Formats: sequence, C-alpha cells, structure tokens
Amino acid sequence: MNSVHDMGGMDGLGEIDPTLDRAPFHAPWEARVLALVLASAAWGRWNLDTMRFHRERIPAADYLAFSYYEKWFAALVDLLVRRDLLTAEELASGRPDPARPVLTPALPASAVAGRLAAGRPTERPGGRAPTLVAGQAVRARNDHPAGHTRLPRYVRGRTGRITALHGCHVFADANAMGRGEQPQALYQVRFEGAELWGGRAEPRSAVYLDLWEDHLDPV
Repeated sequence: MNSVHDMGGMDGLGEIDPTLDRAPFHAPWEARVLALVLASAAWGRWNLDTMRFHRERIPAADYLAFSYYEKWFAALVDLLVRRDLLTAEELASGRPDPARPVLTPALPASAVAGRLAAGRPTERPGGRAPTLVAGQAVRARNDHPAGHTRLPRYVRGRTGRITALHGCHVFADANAMGRGEQPQALYQVRFEGAELWGGRAEPRSAVYLDLWEDHLDPV
C-alpha cells in the first residue's frame, strides 16, 4: 500500500545518526509492549506480515508522531479488537468483561527465551521454482496494491540486475492479507543509483533489495 511508512527515497526526514543509544528499550513500557506482541501472536490469530500491515494502517499523522513501540502497540490493539480477543468496551474501561471466557496464555514465561532464540524462519523448501537467474536484468513491477507489499515505491518500474538467489520464502504480500504463504523465489537485486535517482545520484552508488519473483519481470 502507498502510505507514509514507505519512506525510502524521501527527502526532509533528517539525517541518520549512527551514534544514537543502541539500548533495546528506552522505558519499561516498551519491553511490556514487546512482551504483549509476542504473547498475543502465540494464539496464532495472525502472522508477522499481518502485524506489519496493521502498523502500515496507522493514520499518517499518528505514524509520524508515534515512537517505534507506540506503533507496535497501536497495531496490536487494532488486531486484538479485529480478532475478537479484546472488545472496544474492555479497551475503553481497562477492565475485562466478566461474561467473556478467560484465555489461557499460549506462550508461558518459560518458553519465551526459546521462542526468541529460534526466531521464525521464512524459508520454505519446495516452493514455486524460480524462473530468473543470477546476472539477469529485471524490472520491478509498477504495482500499487491496496494491501501490504514489500516492493518499495521508489524502485517500481526501475530496472536492475539479479545478484543472488536466496531460495524460496514465504511471500509476505500474500501472507499479510490472509492468502496463505505462497512460497516463491526471493532474489537480491542491484539497482544503480542513476537508475533510481537520475543524473544527480552519487557516482557508482547502488541499492540492493531483496524482492520476490512476483515483484519482478525479465527485461
């Protein structure tokens, strides 16, 4: 979807400061939000890509104003209500509805360390066979879906060259929208700076993107 979250190639957002504090949390509530996201996802009512899509759905003004974990919390609350794990009345009152069943936590505290260490690999052997090869010239599709996509706006319609094949992975665009994993080839594609930014691009600059086969057409 074309929303404010897709900031690649945009001007006026300030410089990236690599000296910023690298602490994972800057306040105790941020750690609690991460815990809530992990615990809620364990019920299996949505997947990682669905969660990303709901962060993208945050209204533009709020998205720019919210901190990182404020975005996480807003998306989580939206999903909890949409999946009937929380009602709007419970959210407003801060109290559980005594008439609703109490759910047993799907992720006990004893399992958290193992879940974090294992991660959630997205590679799926046996997915759709790749039709493109390393060294091949490709063009990113000029596609503007209403749902989630991992194809940045600034690269759509631009020509690049495949530099590596990562195997078959869950197709995030489909998985986020409830259409199943649809595993397919994931490629590393190099786009020359001049192709993306024109003659004013920094000399010899390039951008490497990991894109799925459904994002690309052979040239």
